[in-house]
Amino acid sequence: MVAVLLPRHAKDERVSRLYNRRTGMEEHRMARIAYADDSNPDPEFQKLAAQIKEERGGRMLNLYKMLLNSPPVAQGWLNLLTAVRKKTVLKGRYRELTILLVAIINGAEYERTAHVPYAKQEGLSDEQIESLYAWKTATCYTEVDRAVLAYTEAMTQDVHVTDATFAAVSKHFDQREMTELTALVAAYNLVSRFLEALAIDPEPPKR
Repeated sequence: MVAVLLPRHAKDERVSRLYNRRTGMEEHRMARIAYADDSNPDPEFQKLAAQIKEERGGRMLNLYKMLLNSPPVAQGWLNLLTAVRKKTVLKGRYRELTILLVAIINGAEYERTAHVPYAKQEGLSDEQIESLYAWKTATCYTEVDRAVLAYTEAMTQDVHVTDATFAAVSKHFDQREMTELTALVAAYNLVSRFLEALAIDPEPPKR
């Protein structure tokens, strides 16, 4: 397995912050507001809670416990994230590379940890997953991987994407795939910002 870059090697303090969380160097914070009470007897609330569990592997994740403080937002969020993750034609490899890099750039360990297993299911190696901390100098990615990562980084860090960066990635994907890739980057920036602003707690290990 490739070694993760230490914080002193990282130019972006957000990468250092994520590393610190992974290694226990940053004190764990409690969520800033209370999670919704999922025993709420309201039929519409319970219907939505059941849909969330069905579409998220049978679990009520802390992210959705928080979102359920506003059921309309939770419903819209679920629909969007289910669409960008499960109803697109974009290959899973590029989806998971994108999500992991967004998490790393934004310092969202919850998001990164949640998607490492999915990345492995899509065929990404441990080296490819860990090398995302320094992907520009890593040698384990294809030309297409690197174009996707550059596009993801530009959208996440700069918002505005240069013509050169767009041209490098769009030559590999058709219009639908470019729409889906762009929506994916945008959606997971939404996820990481929500997670981090409210300090949502990591998920307990599966039993």
